[in-house]
Amino acid sequence: MPVRHCKLDTQALLHAAADGDPAAAEDLLPLVYDELRALARVRLNRESPGQTLQPTALVHEAYLRVVGCKDARWDDRGHFFAATARAMRQVLVENARRKTAQKRGGDRRRVASEHTEPAIQPCPETVLSVDEALVRLERDDPRKAQIVNLRYFARMTTVETAEALNVSVGTIERDWRYIRAWLHRELAANAESEDG
Repeated sequence: MPVRHCKLDTQALLHAAADGDPAAAEDLLPLVYDELRALARVRLNRESPGQTLQPTALVHEAYLRVVGCKDARWDDRGHFFAATARAMRQVLVENARRKTAQKRGGDRRRVASEHTEPAIQPCPETVLSVDEALVRLERDDPRKAQIVNLRYFARMTTVETAEALNVSVGTIERDWRYIRAWLHRELAANAESEDG
């Protein structure tokens, strides 16, 4: 039976939770909850209006995915928050895919529209476009994809990102400028191909 953790530091709880100790996972959540909730609020504020996910639901879903992963290994808090930010992104992408499927009809039947008002739906395609671009970036340059996860999704500073990836601050700054320009080009090209 797992030993209940009392006042262990976050690092020890991270390692114990990664080793599958459910008591450690339970003790870890209150220590990181406020930061995860703030991260979720920031992520949801970047989504289009009409987002149905609430920060609490996003935190819990992402936390369960990260802590429940059998091969989870976190070197430190930064690595844990990056993994959680990535899980949040996955939850949002899945939610956007569901909305896109529903927008195309999903499992609904057609009805005559003479007496119905059209519903205004947010644009989940943007979330999907960003995810597709990040998947390409991850395939072509994994470190740059990690930088996006740490800077954008985990809200780490340049210095924290450099420490997490064990590179210089200058490298992160150069890569971040490149990533932003690359992402802008990718999204613009995607928008043009959808319009054309």
